Amino acid sequence: MKFLLLVLTIVVSANVSAGAWQPSSGHAQLPLWPGAIPNPQPAAGPEDETTLREDAPVAGKPWLQVSNVTHPTMTVYSPKGRNTGAAVVVFPGGGYRVLAIDLEGTEVCDWLTDIGVTCVLLKYRVPGSGPYWDPVRNQRVIPKVHTALQDAQRAVSLLRHLAADWQIDPNKIGVLGFSAGGHLVAAISTYTKRIYPAVDEADHASCRPDFAVALYPGHMSVNYQDDLSRINPRIVVTRQTPPTFLIHAQDDPVDPVEFSLLYYAALRKANVPVEMHLFAGGKHAFGLRPTGLPITKWPQLVETWLGMIGVIAKGSDAK
Repeated sequence: MKFLLLVLTIVVSANVSAGAWQPSSGHAQLPLWPGAIPNPQPAAGPEDETTLREDAPVAGKPWLQVSNVTHPTMTVYSPKGRNTGAAVVVFPGGGYRVLAIDLEGTEVCDWLTDIGVTCVLLKYRVPGSGPYWDPVRNQRVIPKVHTALQDAQRAVSLLRHLAADWQIDPNKIGVLGFSAGGHLVAAISTYTKRIYPAVDEADHASCRPDFAVALYPGHMSVNYQDDLSRINPRIVVTRQTPPTFLIHAQDDPVDPVEFSLLYYAALRKANVPVEMHLFAGGKHAFGLRPTGLPITKWPQLVETWLGMIGVIAKGSDAK
């Protein structure tokens, strides 16, 4: 395999663009597509432009925003210590406009690798790669092709195809995403068919995840916040939808808690194993950064659930 090793250093200042995002030293970034990328779009600006968002700190710290991704990649973070054989593909949020690459990406991989799980950070295409809110027109825009879903399906298939290389159990590959990434979790969990033509042998491997975790998922209702009574008709839950874990704050001002409630009800109706945790406080985009709020202890809840469904060993044996 030929992996693209990226070793440039990011130098950032408050809300100032600072070149292309690169993973930390020692981590391989693998291009998703071997040749032509399906449904390509022109770049809206410098590729992988990185900005340090000091204007909107989370838990008192800034976060890194990546914009203008036209060449999607996945970066593999191997477990620290014992390898459980499980893997999780992580979808950062960002409204399908940008990617919160550390807050909802690399920081997630630090947690997962600590519990013996391979973490695969997906840098999917943005902007406009999925449904997004257009503040200028004050409406939700749904693109003709969900190109972020193409990237997600490709990443799961490619990871399953290369499972032996990464010491991964091909039957223990899950997905985890935040906000728009949470919507992407629901999309890849419920689309029964690949939405792009197979490009190589890797696409003969299934793109269905074995389990799914969605945190404050977006775009789950029929008409965003104008109608929270019905689930988005593009999210079609069946018995083939994988076991799912949902987390949401009731005071979320961006993606209302009804989004998770609608998905939970649909999963229950289809007899899909589902666990949901709702918290009074937490708002939106809290990631894994600890605060005094109970919601920031959600990783322990997910670890317990992963043990219950047999993905990792239960309790302290998981580490």
